[in-house]
Amino acid sequence: MIQANLEKIKEITREFFGKTGLLVEAIEIKNPQDFTVPIDLKMEEPQILIGEGGQTLAEVQRLLKIILQKRAVSEPHFYIDLDVNDYKKKKSEYLKEMAISAADDVALTKKEKQLPPMTAYERRIIHLELASARPDVVTESIGQEPERRVAIKPRP
Repeated sequence: MIQANLEKIKEITREFFGKTGLLVEAIEIKNPQDFTVPIDLKMEEPQILIGEGGQTLAEVQRLLKIILQKRAVSEPHFYIDLDVNDYKKKKSEYLKEMAISAADDVALTKKEKQLPPMTAYERRIIHLELASARPDVVTESIGQEPERRVAIKPRP
């Protein structure tokens, strides 16, 4: 169902960003994976759309999803993954490196280490990376939003 609407999704996305006044150079709609349509944008000044810590990008993604769901895709489990100039990809790689480095410290010192506060999306990247790569540590999200963070502990 989603696959059949990719051209319409691209057209609505182009129209959406046209109305924002942001200069988007290219829009690439990738093949959907598990009801998620990756949308990659290329632009000269991506920081305007990314915002502080990716917050603006997350809000724009939420808004675009609502519009696409009303106008192009009636699928109840429909998601988009909006990325600008590979920001999310680079951020994910950085978070994975930080997780491995912190896990190394925990394995060496046998002491818990807490990472800085992160969004649920960022914490999930940490949990998944360490669950698959490091059987010697366990992770846990602790604290309350917006100060929620990942604690990495030696496996008992």
